[in-house]
Amino acid sequence: MPWQMPSETARHDRVWMAFPAEGETLGDTDALREEGYATWTAVAHAVSEFTPVTMLVDPAELNRARRMLSSDITILEAPVDEFWMRDSGPTFVVDAERPGVLGAVDWVFNGWGANSWASWTKSGEHARIIASEVGAELVSSALVNEGGGIHVDGEGTVLLTETVQLDPRRNPYLDRQRVEAEMLRTIGATKAVWLPRGLTRDYDEFGTNGHVDIVAAITSPGRILLHAQQDPAHPDFEVSAALREHLAGQTDAAGRTFEIVDLPAPSTLRDEEGFVDWSYVNHLVTNDGVIACGFDDDVADARARDILADAYPGRRVVTVDARPLFDRGGGIHCITQQQPTLAR
Repeated sequence: MPWQMPSETARHDRVWMAFPAEGETLGDTDALREEGYATWTAVAHAVSEFTPVTMLVDPAELNRARRMLSSDITILEAPVDEFWMRDSGPTFVVDAERPGVLGAVDWVFNGWGANSWASWTKSGEHARIIASEVGAELVSSALVNEGGGIHVDGEGTVLLTETVQLDPRRNPYLDRQRVEAEMLRTIGATKAVWLPRGLTRDYDEFGTNGHVDIVAAITSPGRILLHAQQDPAHPDFEVSAALREHLAGQTDAAGRTFEIVDLPAPSTLRDEEGFVDWSYVNHLVTNDGVIACGFDDDVADARARDILADAYPGRRVVTVDARPLFDRGGGIHCITQQQPTLAR
């Protein structure tokens, strides 16, 4: 069946999220836990201004979720350990030959490469739970992959990263050709554009080893927003420059060279753990809105809003403080997963 993953700029019926559950990711103090709950809630409320939101909630967190989430958010009780829905949830696809049929790709999720700190026994079931809930056809895959590790233009192009899909902790026996064949089968990608690496912080102990959704996003066919670290004191200054040069030499599924638009990083370079990977690329586009990451940097946050508004004409850009998300290993895109509207 010719499954195709639509562009994230296509219309959405719903956005899926997972409410935080206690554990390593949420934090080991009351203050950290409350911060995590509050941030996931803030993102859900921002998204719900534009698109209905369904939140998977672990039974142990039901009372808290009901107290914190507005009545606009639909709660679905389900087991939760990791709560990065982009990665543990399904990647939705459609079938042009069957306009009313929704597919849900069920990648193998193993905690971003079987990390010792990760828990994925429960979250590994999220794709199947959600597919069943919405009546989607399950598209099973043996590929270890996460939704944050791919980005598409909806016309056959997919962005991948060599250090993610070819990670020996994920897919020790696969090469590019096998990964690309699986991308064609599951999401309809006819052209894979491989990035050689991701941002520096993403290779730390709690990183994903190079997810593309913190680096680059295709805003429209042939046009890429690229994370741009503009301070030479940060190691990503050289990384983003090298990625820009690399992408400038690539073409998409239609043979177009990419127009590359820089999306400058905020001014903060370090936190207590080292160089940050704060990135405005990790935003969510949904219906008439864009949910943007904020970093308490008035100048850079405003500049990012302007660039995003230009990239997605006609959409209202809303900023949510994403520092608590990045402290835990991701951003707004990482905790959300869109369900496309089907053609009728």
